[in-house]
Amino acid sequence: MKSITVAPASADEVAAFLIEAAGQAPSVHNTQPWWFGVRGSRLTVHADADRRLDVADPDGREMLISCGAALFTLRLAARHLGYAAEERLWPDPERTMLLADVDIARQRPATADEQRMFAQVSRRRTHRGGFTPERPPPALLSKLSNEARREGASLRLVADPRARQAMAALSETAEQTQRLSVDYTTEVARWAPAPGDHRNDGVQPGAYPREPRHTAPYFATRDFARGQGWGHHDGDSRDATGTVALLMTPGDTPADWLNAGMALQRVLLCAAEEDVSAAFHTQALELPELRDFIRTRFCGGAHPQMLMRLGHTGGEPADGVRRPETDIARDEP
Repeated sequence: MKSITVAPASADEVAAFLIEAAGQAPSVHNTQPWWFGVRGSRLTVHADADRRLDVADPDGREMLISCGAALFTLRLAARHLGYAAEERLWPDPERTMLLADVDIARQRPATADEQRMFAQVSRRRTHRGGFTPERPPPALLSKLSNEARREGASLRLVADPRARQAMAALSETAEQTQRLSVDYTTEVARWAPAPGDHRNDGVQPGAYPREPRHTAPYFATRDFARGQGWGHHDGDSRDATGTVALLMTPGDTPADWLNAGMALQRVLLCAAEEDVSAAFHTQALELPELRDFIRTRFCGGAHPQMLMRLGHTGGEPADGVRRPETDIARDEP
C-alpha cells in the first residue's frame, strides 16, 4: 500500500485511498472476496461470491469474516484521514452480498492509538510456520481480548496444555480428512498458484515454508505446495507453537461473522504493533461436526469463528500480494 504525506483532496481520492487500505485486510486463502461501490461520499461494501470457497466454506462464513476485516480497515483508514466512517450494516436483505453502507463525514483528527494501528495495515502479514520461543507478554494478550470485545466478539486464550493438545489434534484430523476430498484439494489448488504464476491473489509460494515446522503440539498446515516442493526455505529455528487463541461470537448469524472479521482485524493490527503475528488454523472449523465439538467443549456455548496461534516470527513479515484498488472499486448508480 502506498503511503501518503498529503491528505486526499477530493471525494474520489478519499474513496480510492480507503478502498486501497481495505484491500490490505486478511482473507481466507488470500481470496480477497470483496468489492466496494463508490457514490460521492458513500461507500458500499459487498461480498464477492465468485471468490467464496464453495467446498470449504459453503455458507460463506469465512468469506464474511474476511469482508468484516476489510470493513474495519476501511473504517480505520477513514479515521487516519480525520474522517468518521458512519456504517450501516445489512441495509438490503434482498441483496445478501451487500454488507454495509459507509458514509464518510469530517470529524476530529485521529487519535495516536488510531494512527499507530493504521500504521500496521500495510505491515501485517499472515504467518505460516513456527514462532520463536519468546511469548507475547500477558499485558498484550489482555489488551487483545479487550480489543475483540469492542467489536462484539471474545478472544479466549487456550492456556491449558491438554486443551492445546486437543486443538492441535482436531486441526490435524480436519486437515487429513479434507485432503481425502478431490473437490477440496482442487479448490486449494485454485488459490495456491505455482512459482512464476504472477497473480495478485491467492497464497503465493513465498508465503509458506517449504518444510512445515512441527511445533509441539503440532497444528497442521495447509498443503498449498501439493507435494511439489514449493515454498520458501526457512533455515531459522522457529518451532515454538506460540499462544493458541479462539475468536468467538455469541451468535452464529451472518452479522456475527461480519463482526468477527472486524474483531479479528482489530486484534491483528494491535498485535502487530508489538511485532506479534498470527498463524490461522481453520480446518477444524470448516467441518461442521468438529466445529460443533469445539463449540460445546471449549467455547462455553459461544460460536468459534477463528482458531489461531500468536507469536513472534523473529523478522519482518514477507511481502504479500493484493488486488489493486482499480480491481475492487466500482461506481454505484
